[in-house]
Amino acid sequence: MQSSPEVRANSLSNHRILFIVLTNVISIACLVWVLHDANLGELRHEIEQLNWWWIGVAMISDVLVYVWDGWRWTLLLTPVQPVSFWHSLRAVYVGLFANEVLPLRAGEVIRCFLQSRWNHVPLSVSLASHLIERIFDGIWLMLCLFITIRLTPHVPKFVVDGGYVLGILILITAIFLAVAMYWKEQTLDALARAKWLKWVHVLIKDLHLIGHSRYLYFAALISLPYLLAQVVPIYAVMRAYGQLDDLGLLAAFTMMVILRLGSVVPQAPGNLGAYQFLTVVSLLLFGVHHGLAKRFSLVLWAVITLPMLVVGFLALALTGVRMHTLHREAQDKMNSREPEPVTGHK
Repeated sequence: MQSSPEVRANSLSNHRILFIVLTNVISIACLVWVLHDANLGELRHEIEQLNWWWIGVAMISDVLVYVWDGWRWTLLLTPVQPVSFWHSLRAVYVGLFANEVLPLRAGEVIRCFLQSRWNHVPLSVSLASHLIERIFDGIWLMLCLFITIRLTPHVPKFVVDGGYVLGILILITAIFLAVAMYWKEQTLDALARAKWLKWVHVLIKDLHLIGHSRYLYFAALISLPYLLAQVVPIYAVMRAYGQLDDLGLLAAFTMMVILRLGSVVPQAPGNLGAYQFLTVVSLLLFGVHHGLAKRFSLVLWAVITLPMLVVGFLALALTGVRMHTLHREAQDKMNSREPEPVTGHK
């Protein structure tokens, strides 16, 4: 007879498998819808007519955006323990690669695991710092969504509703993190009897350091240009696509906002299906013919995804560890309840 922990583990595993299957089914349905009536016979001619200079701009700019992300992460962790920018950048690219090839955005945990391993930062602190980044991104994304709603007519209701849900989640998470960062003593007192939660004590103390550092506010400010820079590759692909080069920055900005909102929801590996669906939804707002919008979504996905796969694979190769091994080690570390070491700036 199985023990209770084993039963719970099997139940969680079954739920995870079911969620992955459901996610993939939805993504496949989105892809089928995109491919239907897309007139793919015209795609070859449109690819031949692409302006490859603009395609190069799109590829390079999309890869370089995450250099900014690595720098921001390095700044956030500086009050706790100075970390290597090179390590942060490699962890970011490996995480992005993992998100493309593994389900349920496993790369978010893998990048934090690598940061923890390479720079001797507690995993809980690495995860919390990455969560702070996502909160900053979410706050600025909410502002961008508000601008989109004001400037773009007929934004789909599901996009607006999704933005409200995301905003509520960001607010709740930010409140919990703020309590840990600014009311350290009260939080620790509340956990005083939970001696076995040593890793929580370490996390709260490190969050207190982050919260009282100027780097936190600097990271919040530079999160806006990081988000806006993601408009550049989308705009560049539009310019490369002759039939869409008359669309301006507003269309690219709107698409960035909708795609970023969509990325919050777990998708199939490589964002295949949902990415194309949201791209088409964005273009239909600006009167683009549905067939052209569907074909463009395939080109945009390829231009954005393929360079990231190459760079991410190279970053993974530099670690000297296979992806499945890295994934397993990160999961084992997440499931471990062993207390983490205290960082150096205590």
